[in-house]
Amino acid sequence: MPASKSYPVESLSFKPQDPEKTYYSPTNNSPPPPYTNGDGPVDLDPPIEEEEERGIWGSQWEFLLSCIGLSVGIGNVWRFPYLAYDNGGGAFLIPYIIMLVLVGKPMYYMELALGQYGGEAPLTVWSCVPIAKGVGVAMVIVSFIVAIYYNVIMSYTLYYMWASMQKVLPWQTCTNAWNSRFCYVRGETNLSYFEELNRTEEFNGTIKLTTSPEEYWTNKVLGLNEIVDGVISHTYNISDLGGIKWDIVLNLLLSWIIVFICLMKGIKSSGKVVYFTATFPYVVLIILLIRGAILEGAKEGIWYFIYPDIKRLRDINVWRNALGQMFFSLSVGWGCLIMFASYNKFRHNCYRDAMVVSSLDTITSVIAGFVVFSVLGEMAREIGTDVSQVVKGGPGLAFIAYPEAVGFLPVPQLWSVIFFFMLYTLGLDSEVKNGCFANLTLIVDFSQM
Repeated sequence: MPASKSYPVESLSFKPQDPEKTYYSPTNNSPPPPYTNGDGPVDLDPPIEEEEERGIWGSQWEFLLSCIGLSVGIGNVWRFPYLAYDNGGGAFLIPYIIMLVLVGKPMYYMELALGQYGGEAPLTVWSCVPIAKGVGVAMVIVSFIVAIYYNVIMSYTLYYMWASMQKVLPWQTCTNAWNSRFCYVRGETNLSYFEELNRTEEFNGTIKLTTSPEEYWTNKVLGLNEIVDGVISHTYNISDLGGIKWDIVLNLLLSWIIVFICLMKGIKSSGKVVYFTATFPYVVLIILLIRGAILEGAKEGIWYFIYPDIKRLRDINVWRNALGQMFFSLSVGWGCLIMFASYNKFRHNCYRDAMVVSSLDTITSVIAGFVVFSVLGEMAREIGTDVSQVVKGGPGLAFIAYPEAVGFLPVPQLWSVIFFFMLYTLGLDSEVKNGCFANLTLIVDFSQM
């Protein structure tokens, strides 16, 4: 008769020497496993080989801050404000909060619990339900796509950071080659000249003024318009891409190199970095919030952000965008939370972490919204238009409003460098965890499938 064998009853992934887990043995008077021959358990499984020790977090704070770094990122500071602007401000907040409570928080907790219980990566954890293995594959694919997508946005922040190291910020003037004749600088341009020009027969009310930060983003960074003598001579689009912008390409390459360096040392070294990357952004955002709140037109912008237009709630696209932002911001359904929790100790309180991180994620989005909309309110006051019409919405909104906001601060060059460095660290934190660690863990654990 073979020697008695112990059976774990708590986890999909276990170490026989773990004293915290409960095992069956014929000598402890516990119920036998399902398969017996009357005298003892029948060994229906092959021998379990010892596996290499899986790394764990250095402390519970590293795990919590890493989850904050994953969820609180560019999606809050860059994506949330422009979606709120495009979907009616306050009308976007209502469905977003509803989706957060009914879908976001439960799914966040579910993924942490699954990863911690199984102790496996997003791909191999679904071995408990073989028919759902495709879910793990889909998670890794999504994480891989987001890793590529995030780095493009991060390359823009590097571009702005280098551009900030000049005597005069390039988006604070309208005398550059990329500026049109209808560019204006906040607080410096005589807007009455454009008002008189707009009343002439030549233009007859067709002039639309654009701020210098908006033209810098559109014409200089993206290169969407070619300007000749202050007039747009050519506009590029998806069917006419134009040439390669080597300045953006080089920044993108640099960003990938930085990501690779951050990944070289593994999960424990990454945990140390989050003590800075997860806390520093709040200092910068609060400074910008205080400065933006005292602007003369801030009240109108903030009111647009928090007051809901009930009619917009009938639009299904508002609800769809709110749900999409909730998934994007919390990183739910991408497998990264499962992977993070798999490095936890088995009895770690992941419910507490799920509630803290999901709540902090929403608070960060709201703070970023206040910063952006206070600046938009001031811009709308200056040119005498409604907040909803002050700028063109879309993904570029943050790269228009934030540069405008740092221009209000003393020594704007310094604050611009600090802000875009902060924005890059937000993206880097999410990039390393959102995509790259998931895929590296995939490579390591693929042989276990």
